[in-house]
Amino acid sequence: MLARRTLSRAPSALSGAGPGNARNMATLREIELRLKSVKNIEKITKSMKLIASTKLAKAQRAMAAGKEYGIANSEVFVHASSAAPTPSNKLFIVVSSDKGMCGGIHSSVSKATRRAFAGVNDSPLLDGDNKPVEVDSATPVMVIGDKSKTQLTRAMAGNLRLTFNQIGRDVPTFADAAGVADLVIQSGIQYDSVVLIYNKFVSAISYEPTSMVVRGEAGLKESEGFKAYEMEDDFTKDLAEFSLANAIFAALTEAHACEISARRNAMDNASKNAKDMIASLQMKYNRGRQAAITNELVDIITGASAL
Repeated sequence: MLARRTLSRAPSALSGAGPGNARNMATLREIELRLKSVKNIEKITKSMKLIASTKLAKAQRAMAAGKEYGIANSEVFVHASSAAPTPSNKLFIVVSSDKGMCGGIHSSVSKATRRAFAGVNDSPLLDGDNKPVEVDSATPVMVIGDKSKTQLTRAMAGNLRLTFNQIGRDVPTFADAAGVADLVIQSGIQYDSVVLIYNKFVSAISYEPTSMVVRGEAGLKESEGFKAYEMEDDFTKDLAEFSLANAIFAALTEAHACEISARRNAMDNASKNAKDMIASLQMKYNRGRQAAITNELVDIITGASAL
């Protein structure tokens, strides 16, 4: 009688353990697939970090060369100072790029532009006199790069006049800057000064949005330094266009160095996060696997004891 009671209980115990094991196996399979995908992501982020590290030295050398153009520009405008009031007709050129996966490098210049248009007192954008840039709601804006274009289109689509892409896919060249300056002049927009908004390279791990003001042809003609010399009209026009190209080239090279540095840091952080997630998933997988093995052993021992 005792043997019959034991045998009658054994099938119910074995059948009740089946769905639990199936659930455990399904959970382990999900964890295994997720673990595999995170490992693949870690390989990609590590590769992108190595590529960005390789490109950073080249970008910094290009930035050093581009800064020479910016220094020459600043010297020209120092000698071209004028007692006339600050020009009111401004043109904003926001410098970003088409590529992502580099942290908040693009949103920083977009936020600085929106703060300047909103009239915020602590705006990081300064004019040539180290005063906050004053703009009105109708100031035209041009954008280099699709990332900032997408961000600014949502907030100030009415101000956008011209956008550029495919600029500086590798290291920016002076030909890229000259092409942008040529299209800006041919656009027909009347301006007295151009405000370039770009990211300033502080160190390999930090950057900040800043601005550079470039005077137009009318501003150069009215300056006291240029009035002292007899010049042809074409000379001032060519000088204004060349100065704009110089400033754009300096901004492009510095923004490119900031982008590469930010991408390296972003991929480094992503790799560290992936490594932490892999450790957590591996521990969860091991615990689930041990629990499944323990349940199988319990079922086997229970069935053997029942028989």
